[in-house]
Amino acid sequence: MFSRQEKFLLFVIAAIQFAHIVDFMIMMPLGPQLIRIFSISAQEFSFLVASYTLFAGISGFVSSFFMDRFERKRLLLFFFTGFALSTLVCAFSPNFYFLLIARSLAGTFGGVLNSITLSIVSDNFPYEKRGTAMGWTSTSFSLASILGVPFSIYLAMKFNWHAPFVFLGATCFALFIFIFKFVPPRTVLSRGKNTPLLDPLIEVMGNRNLMMGLWFMVFIFLGQFAVIPFISPTLVANAGLAEDQLPLMYLCGGLTSIIGSPLIGRFSDRIGKHKIFIFGATLSMIPIYLLTHLGASPTPLILAISSVFFVSMTMRMVPAMALVSAAPAPERRGSYMSLVSSVQSLSSALASSLAGYIVVKNQTTGRLDNYQAVGYIAIFFTILAILISHKVQHTTPAKK
Repeated sequence: MFSRQEKFLLFVIAAIQFAHIVDFMIMMPLGPQLIRIFSISAQEFSFLVASYTLFAGISGFVSSFFMDRFERKRLLLFFFTGFALSTLVCAFSPNFYFLLIARSLAGTFGGVLNSITLSIVSDNFPYEKRGTAMGWTSTSFSLASILGVPFSIYLAMKFNWHAPFVFLGATCFALFIFIFKFVPPRTVLSRGKNTPLLDPLIEVMGNRNLMMGLWFMVFIFLGQFAVIPFISPTLVANAGLAEDQLPLMYLCGGLTSIIGSPLIGRFSDRIGKHKIFIFGATLSMIPIYLLTHLGASPTPLILAISSVFFVSMTMRMVPAMALVSAAPAPERRGSYMSLVSSVQSLSSALASSLAGYIVVKNQTTGRLDNYQAVGYIAIFFTILAILISHKVQHTTPAKK
């Protein structure tokens, strides 16, 4: 289905996203350790998670004004360099406040990085193959779960919590040779270079389809990131999972996702992106409810529920991103995907912060209370995403 060059491009994009995803995800399993080492509250920990996504959202919004004015590969190299350096800054953070600043800096570069990679995939693969392409790049999430996060947790336990960020920084710099070799340059479209600076934002606000795409992303991410930051801490505090078993949860979830991601992408292209999204979103409400209501449970049950959660999240995101990437005209894709990345990050930050205010530590039992309410909020926004999914239509001409 893909040429040799296309396969190498997908590999590079997946590798970049792997580094980006591990950098973000590692904060969740490090939660119990960071809360203990820095003597911080659940709310302060949620700030560590939300700071990354908040600044990613701000940078994504700002970059939407110039994204289509510069060649994609140059932008990728610039922001990936900033991302790698800021990740290393995280590694040498001596306290909570320094780490908070370093995570904000990493989010600033990471937020733009995400939109650039999505734009590159959209530029190089037609709509009819885009679901499959997104499915293959989405294996980066699975690989992050199977390899990146467990290995990062191992490094944190073997050495200290700084070690995973050293590993990530070194991985990023090793990827530069592959970016130079396999990411093709793309000529800047004249419309992107010559239009007024605020034109991309004005065009989106005046286009119902593009606005529906943004709201679609808002609801999806509010329905995910209310739950995600506290999965690891609550499974340890409420369900009785040992801290050293957390890598096993990510391993099982990642294995199911890495098998499912390419299949989900292929089914999205064959059956329909809207249909696969609705099925995945509906399915995801089951593990969301179960995870947020778990009491003391046997490890196999915890692993089974979390694995269904991982694969259902993939079944939501692969068709959703394929849908949204086709909403703008090609010459506006970079700017629009920056806005998409921005609303994803800001929605994630809002959801994480909201969960941080709702979830509280019971000083008597040590449990994290009120996680059930977070689950109901996530299910509510998932239903809203399902209801408006059909309002997002592709405008990319079919390949003849």
